[in-house]
Amino acid sequence: MPILPFEPDCYPDDLIDQEESLDSPWWLLYTKSRQEKAVIRKLRDAGVPHYAPMVKQRFRSPAGRMRESFVPLFSTYVFLRGDDQARYEAICTGSVLKASEIVQVPDLIEDLQQIRSLIVMGVPLTIESQLQPGEHVRVKNGTFAGYEGTVIRRENETRLLVFVRFMEQGVSVKLEDCQLEKID
Repeated sequence: MPILPFEPDCYPDDLIDQEESLDSPWWLLYTKSRQEKAVIRKLRDAGVPHYAPMVKQRFRSPAGRMRESFVPLFSTYVFLRGDDQARYEAICTGSVLKASEIVQVPDLIEDLQQIRSLIVMGVPLTIESQLQPGEHVRVKNGTFAGYEGTVIRRENETRLLVFVRFMEQGVSVKLEDCQLEKID
């Protein structure tokens, strides 16, 4: 049983699938440490569109019980869609340190859709924060067929990296080399 129940991490639920999301301004909010959920609660109450991907994390308590918690995939980051008024609402929460405008909105939407899809599949995701550019690939077959990303290698395994380009962070999933084809 989770310590706290899952809270919606996207408002509205279909935010990144809406047509107007491609034409609207987007902001990357840098929150105070461990304040992501407080920010999204306040934004949801104010009706401001936002997305902060959450993933289930399992851990063992000191007493030996298995616990579950929902944690932000990208710690201290929240994506906000809206104009200067929406950005102002976010800053007024008292938990946002900085808001940076995102200029490559179509790339952002594509990245967020892929990440949301991986979260929905329930595959274990690994945060990758020091990205080294590698070969750009597409998955040929299997559950992730059609996904594109960058290959990273770590400890004799191949991982497909799906990252949010302007954040220099992303998530990875383990794949076999035979599932990948190079994109020129």
